[in-house]
Amino acid sequence: MDLVRHLRYFIAVAEELHFGNAAIRLGMAQPPLSQRVKRLEEELGVRLFDRSARQVRLTETGRLLLGEAREIVSRVERLHELARQGEGAVLKVGVPPDLAATVLAALVAGFRETSPDVRLAPAEIWTADQVTALAEGTIDVGLVRHPVNAPGLRFGQLLVQAQGVLLAAADPLADVGEVHLADLAGRELLMPPKEGEPGWHAEVLAECRRQGFVPQQVHEGAGLGLVLAGAAVAFGPKMELPGLAWRPLLGSPIASRVSTAWRAVTVAATDFSAMAVRTLKESAGMTDEGAATARRVSRRPGMLA
Repeated sequence: MDLVRHLRYFIAVAEELHFGNAAIRLGMAQPPLSQRVKRLEEELGVRLFDRSARQVRLTETGRLLLGEAREIVSRVERLHELARQGEGAVLKVGVPPDLAATVLAALVAGFRETSPDVRLAPAEIWTADQVTALAEGTIDVGLVRHPVNAPGLRFGQLLVQAQGVLLAAADPLADVGEVHLADLAGRELLMPPKEGEPGWHAEVLAECRRQGFVPQQVHEGAGLGLVLAGAAVAFGPKMELPGLAWRPLLGSPIASRVSTAWRAVTVAATDFSAMAVRTLKESAGMTDEGAATARRVSRRPGMLA
């Protein structure tokens, strides 16, 4: 268990005395927050909160531990700050684990060119965990996937990337020009983890249902092994990989929307954000939101609305 992170959860709930408000403050869902506080109680062998349907109150033990928890978290943050000072200027950046390696390499190279005095330290983190990491100060800036509910964060320019369907090369749909979502009926779908990308997860599945594709099963992960094996399909940007086929979706109904995000305004963070916009346009084919409007399609495959 990451004790310091769990202490941060405890402090947020203790200050808000409301799990829902604390979850919003931390940029996470309420059920995982409740589970992590309960795990902390189990680890310490004490009850920190009295919970009822109407209110949450600190127990006497919780009140005694709150000050110590704040002191521990403060000391850890100070240690991190001293470490950063010792190793020179570092910008800690969160990026989605499914970001193409070539795009990540371009971001690192682009930042090295524009900010040679600052070292970029990327970490592969899903959006929901990036929001928490930004709130806790464990990363300085993130590259997040929208929609994302995170009060207190600042967002950079929103960029859009049309998504096609990734199939096994032997799939019959690999030979067609454009695929309607309804053509995927009967197949299983691979997506990023729901807990890590809750907004994207809900948005994509809603659009699939609207156009007649209800996956038999939704798998979660970042690797494409299931797709290569023909056990599932996935949505993503165009890519070339042996055994894999990519086909555009009729009407471009699914698009990934991303932006940078940060809490504390620093020169390094704003420099990274500006560089990221240029690099994502050049290396990932992303465009400004609203630059291209998706065609509307009917529920019947192949028929434009």
